[in-house]
Amino acid sequence: IKGGMNCLRTLATDPKTAKEYSKFLGEDGKWIERDDVFIYTTTSGKKSGKLSVGFGKGIWFGPELGFGWQVGDHLDSPVLIIKTAWGGKDLAVDFRPPSSGSTEIAKGKREPGVYYKKMMGIVKESLANYETDFPELKGLKPEIVGFGWHQGWNDGCNDDATAEYEKNMAHFIRDVRKELKVKDLPFVIANTGQNGPGTKGRFADLCDAQMAIGDPEKHPEFKGTVKSIDTRPFKAPEEREVSSMGYHWNHSGESHYLVGDAMGKAIVEIMK
Repeated sequence: IKGGMNCLRTLATDPKTAKEYSKFLGEDGKWIERDDVFIYTTTSGKKSGKLSVGFGKGIWFGPELGFGWQVGDHLDSPVLIIKTAWGGKDLAVDFRPPSSGSTEIAKGKREPGVYYKKMMGIVKESLANYETDFPELKGLKPEIVGFGWHQGWNDGCNDDATAEYEKNMAHFIRDVRKELKVKDLPFVIANTGQNGPGTKGRFADLCDAQMAIGDPEKHPEFKGTVKSIDTRPFKAPEEREVSSMGYHWNHSGESHYLVGDAMGKAIVEIMK
């Protein structure tokens, strides 16, 4: 697998797509690092630094790239992204929020909420240590202004997990807001559209549940503060995909960028 970074370089240098993607490359052909957007991540690539490519696993990147570019362009103050990412995790068990209570799903095999707790612990630790990790931000006071969520594949592999996803996501939003002490913290949910417009079965049901969270008629309590993004149109054409795994967007840098870009635009709209 050549990886999302090479996919992005192709898009940035191809005359057909360079208008949108050349902003990531300098005139010397090196990846541009933003001086106003910083990131800490749990992935196995680069751990922290100025936002650029490489903050995914190895030679990939995730939605943080497009997301950070949009938010960085919108805000005058510096931006810090705290990215927590672990493969093979579901909302039903691994990220299960406290308000969802106990579950019979995977009972005895995994402890519910372990990765919810890890995620919140990393967010709090990063906010406590930001001046050490990012000297450029020394003396500035952090303000939590947005939360992006792009997850769900593993919930689509289990009927019960899919059926309760919408309920769990609503609890998740309430619990995160309560724990971070931000009453109407803006949330953007990017659904699990990796199978594209032809998504069927449980994954279609999962996408619908994720879209419902941002529907003010179905969840009026979240009106104006939660947006859902339908990512199914972001599946790259087969000739531009890097692998054929079916998940991780087939390692397409194009898809990862489009997901993050849409998430960034949505969070900016809420912040406005």
